[in-house]
Amino acid sequence: MILQIKDIVDERLCYEKVRELRWSEGVKCPHCQSREYKRHGHHNTCEHRYRYQCKKCKKYFDDLTNTVFQGHHQELKVWIICLYLMSLNLSNAQIAKELGLTENDCHAMTSLLREGVYEKRPQEVLEGEVEFDELYLVAGHKGKPSAVKKKSVSQDDDV
Repeated sequence: MILQIKDIVDERLCYEKVRELRWSEGVKCPHCQSREYKRHGHHNTCEHRYRYQCKKCKKYFDDLTNTVFQGHHQELKVWIICLYLMSLNLSNAQIAKELGLTENDCHAMTSLLREGVYEKRPQEVLEGEVEFDELYLVAGHKGKPSAVKKKSVSQDDDV
């Protein structure tokens, strides 16, 4: 018998952690940012995924609306475990084997997660003196590629 990590992680706890991180200051409509909402049961595919309806714009949303996890067929716990395994610097092949996924599915998941992390990173603010080593300019046209094209065309005519 093979024991995989996804068999011992609880889906309910994953949703609780997402809600805790996402709604740390209270549930907020992702469409209009209103804090006025009413709980509207559970999502069709998962009993731990809460649904809400905004009282202001009347739109429905759930715990995963407008997140990197929205709209995918994998369970939330698979995404969370994948993120954890990525933090351990495992390869996509190793992650795929552990999660019982194809390497293509795993590559798609890790790419989305990396993009999501990159988009949420805090912006760097440069202050004071900023140094850099070298600046390379492409020799020959220095920002005027049309001049290079004209030159290469006239050389072709000479041949």
